[in-house]
Amino acid sequence: MDTDLYDEFGNYIGPELDSDDDDDELGRESKDLDELEDDDDDDDMGDHDEDHPGMEVVLHEDKKYYPTAEEVYGPEVETIVQEEDTQPLTEPIIKPVKTKKFSLMEQTLPVTVYEMDFLADLMDNSELIRNVTLCGHLHHGKTCFVDCLIEQTHPEIRKRYDQDLCYTDILFTEQERGVGIKSTPVTIVLPDTKGKSFLFNIIDTPGHVNFSDEVTAGLRISDGVVLFIDAAEGVMLNTERLIKHAVQERLAVTVCINKIDRLILELKLPPTDAYYKLRHIVDEVNGLISMYSTDENLVLSPLLGNVCFSSSQYSICFTLGSFAKIYADTYGDINYQEFAKRLWGDIYFNPKTRKFTKKAPTSSSQRSFVEFILEPLYKILAQVVGDVDTTLPRTLDELGIHLTKEELKLNIRPLLRLVCKKFFGEFTGFVDMCVQHIPSPKVGAKTKIEHTYTGGVDSDLGEAMSECDPDGPLMCHTTKMYSTDDGVQFHAFGRVLSGTIHAGQPVKVLGENYTLEDEEDSQICTVGRLWISVARYHIEVNRVPAGNWVLIEGVDQPIVKTATVTEPRGNEEAQIFRPLKFNTTSVIKIAVEPVNPSELPKMLDGLRKVNKSYPSLTTKVEESGEHVILGTGELYLDCVMHDLRKMYSEIDIKSLRSCQLLPFPSFHGLIATVSLLRNKITMIAEPLEKGLAEDIENEVVQITWNRKKLGEFFQTKYDWDLLAARSIWAFGPDATGPNILVDDTLPSEVDKSLLGSVKDSIVQGFQWGTREGPLCDELIRNVKFKILDAVIAQEPLHRGGGQIIPTARRVVYSAFLMATPRLMEPYYFVEVQAPADCVSAVYTVLARRRGHVTQDAPIPGSPLYTIKAFIPAIDSFGFETDLRTHTQGQAFSLSVFHHWQIVPGDPLDKSIVIRPLEPQPAPHLAREFMIKTRRRKGLSEDVSISKFFDDPMLLELAKQDVVLNYPM
Repeated sequence: MDTDLYDEFGNYIGPELDSDDDDDELGRESKDLDELEDDDDDDDMGDHDEDHPGMEVVLHEDKKYYPTAEEVYGPEVETIVQEEDTQPLTEPIIKPVKTKKFSLMEQTLPVTVYEMDFLADLMDNSELIRNVTLCGHLHHGKTCFVDCLIEQTHPEIRKRYDQDLCYTDILFTEQERGVGIKSTPVTIVLPDTKGKSFLFNIIDTPGHVNFSDEVTAGLRISDGVVLFIDAAEGVMLNTERLIKHAVQERLAVTVCINKIDRLILELKLPPTDAYYKLRHIVDEVNGLISMYSTDENLVLSPLLGNVCFSSSQYSICFTLGSFAKIYADTYGDINYQEFAKRLWGDIYFNPKTRKFTKKAPTSSSQRSFVEFILEPLYKILAQVVGDVDTTLPRTLDELGIHLTKEELKLNIRPLLRLVCKKFFGEFTGFVDMCVQHIPSPKVGAKTKIEHTYTGGVDSDLGEAMSECDPDGPLMCHTTKMYSTDDGVQFHAFGRVLSGTIHAGQPVKVLGENYTLEDEEDSQICTVGRLWISVARYHIEVNRVPAGNWVLIEGVDQPIVKTATVTEPRGNEEAQIFRPLKFNTTSVIKIAVEPVNPSELPKMLDGLRKVNKSYPSLTTKVEESGEHVILGTGELYLDCVMHDLRKMYSEIDIKSLRSCQLLPFPSFHGLIATVSLLRNKITMIAEPLEKGLAEDIENEVVQITWNRKKLGEFFQTKYDWDLLAARSIWAFGPDATGPNILVDDTLPSEVDKSLLGSVKDSIVQGFQWGTREGPLCDELIRNVKFKILDAVIAQEPLHRGGGQIIPTARRVVYSAFLMATPRLMEPYYFVEVQAPADCVSAVYTVLARRRGHVTQDAPIPGSPLYTIKAFIPAIDSFGFETDLRTHTQGQAFSLSVFHHWQIVPGDPLDKSIVIRPLEPQPAPHLAREFMIKTRRRKGLSEDVSISKFFDDPMLLELAKQDVVLNYPM
């Protein structure tokens, strides 16, 4: 390189060069060639690349660290990239699987003293089955009694000595609250005194009055009841109601007087007094039965064998017969049946003549029951409680009871339980009582079908059911729904009345609204698995014959409350079993809404599920769109809300409490007329006679009777005149509604044939009007609407339903508003048990809540008082808590709906000003209730009459100067 041609910076400084033009062209051509070669080169480069990766230069923006989504998931997949983190750090990206568990269940089948195959074989013999409901007042020992039966048949299930087993309280909520909430079925095999085995289907029901709907569901599928009564407390509020309910359901009634140990250890009564106390309980029950039942033969007595005595805590259970059997086994050659007949009542044993006499041989003689049953019982208990170390071993030897040294060192209660268990043995007395006095499914089927089946008994189907025929057409009546452990689906529980149900077979499920004319409420389902339910475990079976109880999988979807399961084809004349008739009314209302409005569908699904789970719960949607739940009381709704929030919908739900209010007229109203186009109807509203509304509701009188019979009833019982009694058109808002529509027009004034042609429309309008009254949009109650005059258009075109129904509804409203309406509120009957020194505190608490006491009396043979009172349902919220705080927890109360009563004050009195957050004086209550209810429902504050009247009527009223304080 020539250094002179370039300076030190490398720039050219030599002589000028020639022009570049021709070179340019050459350059261009060579450039094109170069590019072509370059292309080839590129291809070669590609080939080379594979050999030497990573050598080429890649620009920063072209670098690729990760494969693209398309490469990973394939071309057809849509991918969304979220720039921001939407999930909070507290939540795991992949949540752990959360198993929901709400009930205690055994994981495997426990060991039983009988073979499961034996139990399954007994199911085929309907004469050896007994379907029994155990019912009684709260905490009278039903669940503990079932525990004893479970322990007797399951050798490995034992209670811990410091707490009860409560085997049938499956739900965690029941365990926590210590009170039964759901009825639980248990199926076990039990031997009687002679050692013969029977299959017992027992349903353990809650004792709290709020849950009496569960008892109703149990009674429907049983043939008899065992009524539990606490020996110390005697007949209580719910005992009385249950006797009435069982008698109405035409079931066999037997009694078990439980907790007899309390008479000895707690009340420390002498044996003779204990006998009087027990006799007093039996007499009281018989008094109640004779009050409710027309059957003269229904008498309870230990002599007949339908009363047994027990103490679940110490596993004692005996009837006179089974106690006499203990004597026979000990001393031999005694005819124990004859001996048992002399062990109750005023019968004395004369030791000299060795005979039983009606008169006491000496002044100090004891009755035979005291001498032969109570005194030995007292001795055993007293020995164990008092003299464990010195005299007990000798006594036990005499009785032939052998205990190890370890067992003698036990604490008093477990020791007492052990001794009694060995002395009394198995609960054979209870089994004898049920076997003799409760009919088998075969014997009891006829009365059951007559009472519960809507179809006739004399059809082939009816006969198959009343004979409990396992080969007949399938008929199964389900009364309850049990949710699975996790609360996702339900199993239907019911009784097979005829035929045999098989696992996996197709069935037709008929709902409560099914009739032969309207078959809409029916659905074909396939049965899943079948189980026999034993509280905490289920025994899976592949078929269940007539007379048994069964838990069915796979048919829950169409069932709401009760259902009839039958053959899918061929059994076309099958009708349904009557829906359950409860002995309480749901009057407490809760309005529910989700805290987060977008979760409404979840809540609705939850509502559907609780509706299945609780027999008497009603859910409805108000006009304003709010969802309302109706239940029997505070505890009931508390459990419903717990299930709704935790089990079925898992969302936050807020609730508002209130109670139902019903408007009704206080005295005879003015005549109201409403006309529309060419029709004019005139009505008057007046209150019904006292007691009539209750008669209609309890179906003492039915609208379906013929005219003559209906007329006679109203004439004889309520002194109606012949014309009015014969012209009753309808009850409203339904067939058992407490309002009556009467046609009081005369043929001389009104064209009866025209009126007859629109009768259905007027009745529909009347029922619509009474269903949604004008004051609070609630049912109207206790009103008789009389049609006084009617002008009906001649042409059929002008008297269609579209004209008549709204007219009839408006005239119902206006007649009602002209009769100075009042509101009615539900009243609760409260029974409080408290020691004598707390009675005054109970009075104070009741007085503060508008309640009034009707009776207070000491309970015989105990230190407690019973106070009976009435309290308005709306004031009963928090009453129990209030009562407990005022009596340091010594008072215990139960309340149940009793009647409707008028709210003081006029709801339409405009002069009353409601001040917010202040308690109103009594005369203002009706106005306050009405305004607040209307506000909650989103209605206008006041009821305007002009909405319901037409102009001529308003002018007429203005002339008469009638509208005093009603807003126009």
